[in-house]
Amino acid sequence: MQIAKPDWIKTRTSQNKNSAYTEAVLRKLSLNTVCEEAACPNRCECYGRKTATFLILGKHCTRNCTFCNVEKHKPFPPDPNEAERIASAVSELGLKHVVITSVARDDLEDGGARHFASVINTIKSIDPKVTIEALIPDFAGNTEALERVVKSEPDIINHNVETVPSLYSEVRPMANYKRSLEVLKKTKSMSGEIYTKSGIMLGLGESDEEIAMVLRDLRDVGCDILTIGQYLSPSKNHHPVVRYAHPDVFEKLKQDALNMGFAYVASAPLVRSSYMAGNIFNISEKLFD
Repeated sequence: MQIAKPDWIKTRTSQNKNSAYTEAVLRKLSLNTVCEEAACPNRCECYGRKTATFLILGKHCTRNCTFCNVEKHKPFPPDPNEAERIASAVSELGLKHVVITSVARDDLEDGGARHFASVINTIKSIDPKVTIEALIPDFAGNTEALERVVKSEPDIINHNVETVPSLYSEVRPMANYKRSLEVLKKTKSMSGEIYTKSGIMLGLGESDEEIAMVLRDLRDVGCDILTIGQYLSPSKNHHPVVRYAHPDVFEKLKQDALNMGFAYVASAPLVRSSYMAGNIFNISEKLFD
């Protein structure tokens, strides 16, 4: 039985001239976005601000997460021209902060790390002032692959734990909670200049105690930035929404996380990992001065 959405789950669906422009640029350059492939509720709003989160390495994922709307199929080989097209989009859209993410590519020896680095380096070569956030998979625990991305020097490396460990077998059956924490921990050990970021969803069946434990675990591995949002099931074939957390719950978690030492926390029902991501550089003096 589906739970009815509460009043506070409201998204903007109207478009403006910027939305049309953003979509035209993406179509012209044949680029994928997680905004579209993951059915993000904020897509119209972000496109209206002429921003998008680029989805590299195709749009077919090799994993079977039950919360995610991205298609699960055998993927195509990496596109050698994708980095240049993304750099062109960054320029045409006038982006100051760029978020790059990918599907999981367990079929590739390095999980797609070389491609990530190529995209980051190409953007930097066109505009060194652009800040870059790499939202990466776990690369199946491949330390050399992670190091390749770290050496390309994005400003932020983001890897989402997504949910509490007790739900991994249901929600992320091909992932591993400890391995995800290791991605963040190793990033910190490889570079003191890169900020780390992670995110968790509410409403999958987790307890309050489990959420608090995940936040402590993330701080223990030095995670700087945290996002907390409401899980919205893409369809009846995906993991169901077990609860809709009230906005007050998100505000309390934000304060709890800040008290734990996170430098920046975005916590609200419609927060997503890359939603308004560039704001971090505008308002978080503690982190980026």
